[in-house]
Parts: sequence; C-alpha cells; structure tokens
Amino acid sequence: MDVWGIVVAAGRGRRFGGAKQFETLGDRRMVDRAVETALLECDEIVLVLPEGATWEGPAVHTVVAGGTTRSDSVRAGLAAVPDHVAVVVVHDAARPLASPELFEAVIAAIAAGADGAVPGVPVTDTIKRVEGSRVVETVARDTLVAVQTPQAFAASALRAAHAASGDATDDAALVEAAGGRVVVVPGEPHNLKITAPRDLELAITWMDDR
Repeated sequence: MDVWGIVVAAGRGRRFGGAKQFETLGDRRMVDRAVETALLECDEIVLVLPEGATWEGPAVHTVVAGGTTRSDSVRAGLAAVPDHVAVVVVHDAARPLASPELFEAVIAAIAAGADGAVPGVPVTDTIKRVEGSRVVETVARDTLVAVQTPQAFAASALRAAHAASGDATDDAALVEAAGGRVVVVPGEPHNLKITAPRDLELAITWMDDR
C-alpha cells in the first residue's frame, strides 16, 4: 500500500508575525521536524511552501507552491501525488511535535477501511455557542473532540472531496461533506499547533520535559 504525505507549510503566519514554519524549535526548524517525522511513515513527501520559497531541508519528492487558502495549498500538493497512491496523509508544519505513532494510527485506520482518519483529543473546557455577546447554547462537551493533524485519507476519497474546490479548516471536513466516513483516533496532548509566539515557547518547554 503506497502512502504519500503532504506537508503543508505555505502559510504567511499573520497571527504569529511571520512565517512561523521556518522558526527554530530546539535545534531544527518546525518544518524540518514535520517533514522528518512524516518521512518515517510515508513513502514520499510533497512539501507545500509559500510562493517563491526555496527548500534546503530533508529530501522530499517535490516542492510545490501553495495557494491563497489552506485548501488551495492541499490541492496543489495533491496534484503532485501520483494516481497509483492509495493513502495520502496531510500534515501541517505548524504541528511539529506529532509523533511517528500518530501517523501510524491514522494510516492504520485507512487500511481498516475508513475514508478518513483524524486524531482527536477530548475537550475539557465548557463550550458555549454565542451570537454577538449573548450565549445561546451550552454545548455538551462529551460529544466533542479537538482535531489535529496528521490526517490520513483514502486517496480516492480525498481527491473526490477536493474536486469541487471547496474550502474548509481541515481536509476531513471536505471528505465528510462529500459523504465519506471519517473516524477519530486518540490524539496527542503535546501535538500543539503553533499559532502565536507563546505557543513556540510552550513547545520548547514540552520538548525539554520529554
């Protein structure tokens, strides 16, 4: 079963104040860490970078330029994945601490027959839906999970979901909307998404603890 990975590193990092994927985490850049881990579990990697960026990191199959949205960037990467590939894993460079075991778990779920597999961690805060400043509903958190990457997909399901050129905050949402069966595997609490500089500081602390 051929498994290819798409590492999405095309963001401009507006909330971070710059292209966060190129920030150093420990002794390596975030994007290097994400690619290195993906290479442990994927046969080849397609890396999606900002337009005009060059790559001098770990060897990948190819580098492509991203689009204006995350979904556009994934589609650019997907176009570089050969038709014979059975499973595609999509991972964000902004999550540099995902473990090889997490990649294994989502890939195994696809091998077992799911169209998509995402890591999820329980939501511990009370969640309220609001309109303006008014609370309109308190959502039962026992049915909620916070979703991470890497996310794995049957390649055919992912291609079909992206065929309509829709946009979503993750690829699983597009597969779900297309009628695909997406399952959840246990996520990792330390698989932090780096959004702001303080997140990078926290990730360094977690690395030291591990």
